[in-house]
Amino acid sequence: MSAQQQVITIDHISEETAPVVYVQNGLKPFLQMIKDEVCGEVPDLSTLKGRERIASLAFTVSKRKTAVEKPGRDYLRKIKELPKVIEAELREFVRDADALRDEIRKPLSDWEAAEAAKKREIEAWVGELRLDPLTISAADSEYLKISIGAFEGIAIDGEWLGEYEAEALRLKADTLEALRAALVKREQYEAEQAELVRLRAEAEAQAKRDRDAEIARVAAEQARLHAEQQAQAERDAAARREQDLLDQAAAAQRAAAQAALDAEAAAERQRLQLELQAEQARTAAAQAEASRLAAEHRAEQDRLAAIRRQEEAVEQARLAEIARANAAADEINRQAAAREADKAHKAKINRAALDAFIAGGMTEECAKQAITLIAQRKIPAIAITY
Repeated sequence: MSAQQQVITIDHISEETAPVVYVQNGLKPFLQMIKDEVCGEVPDLSTLKGRERIASLAFTVSKRKTAVEKPGRDYLRKIKELPKVIEAELREFVRDADALRDEIRKPLSDWEAAEAAKKREIEAWVGELRLDPLTISAADSEYLKISIGAFEGIAIDGEWLGEYEAEALRLKADTLEALRAALVKREQYEAEQAELVRLRAEAEAQAKRDRDAEIARVAAEQARLHAEQQAQAERDAAARREQDLLDQAAAAQRAAAQAALDAEAAAERQRLQLELQAEQARTAAAQAEASRLAAEHRAEQDRLAAIRRQEEAVEQARLAEIARANAAADEINRQAAAREADKAHKAKINRAALDAFIAGGMTEECAKQAITLIAQRKIPAIAITY
């Protein structure tokens, strides 16, 4: 603590003393002042006067805290406004200084801008002397011839080129060399493609002649086969007509014999049908009786099963209620045991804290009151860990 801080009390903190009070570790002496003022006595908690004295001491701490905090807050607001004033002054100064700098440098900046524009113009013109290799490789011979003529006609003799003249001459020579080499390769490629087209056309013409000859041969063969097939068809038709006459006569004889057999068979089928119907009626009656008895048996079985299911449901509900009641009882016992264990645990910790307070010089009553207030969280920033 400095000599100036030593003579300052809480009641003398002001706007003038704030710069030396509100510094790092500057408030610790004032906290000690408060402790010296309120911790010098141990009121009797068992009396009304003692309890009122404890409340009065706590209120004194609050008043002293406010007496230290309020000037500090006022001082903090004041110094928070100071950066805004400084920032505004600096912003105005920088703006005016930048404007002055730009005004002084403007002639040089204008000259540099003109030189940069001229440089960009020369670079753009020189750049036109360079063709993209992909464009050259994809161009046909006509385009390449036109490009060679155009580049040969470009005159590079302007004094305004300056240092770029050598670069322009080199680019023109390189581009012409690339164009001429590409033209040689392209003309060779186009000649090869023309030869391929000619050979392909000859192959297609020969293939067409071969197809036409094959079509004519197939047509002649088909005509010959058609004539032979037509003659055979006429011979087969005559043979079929003769066979049809013979078949018709035989069919008439078979029809007469079959009619007699059919009449006899119909009578026998009628007799058998009547016997079958009688047997089916007897069988249906027997099946109906069996179905009735089976239905009555199933109904009885269903009734007995329903009674069993109802009895099982009642038993399950009874067992579930017993299990729920047992679980509830177990939970109540568990919670009670947990509360007792927690109570014993807290009592053990509180007892240890009480013994520590007593060992530190406090009376047992004062120590008990202190532990009670801490446990009830009535003492700020202090707590007992259970």
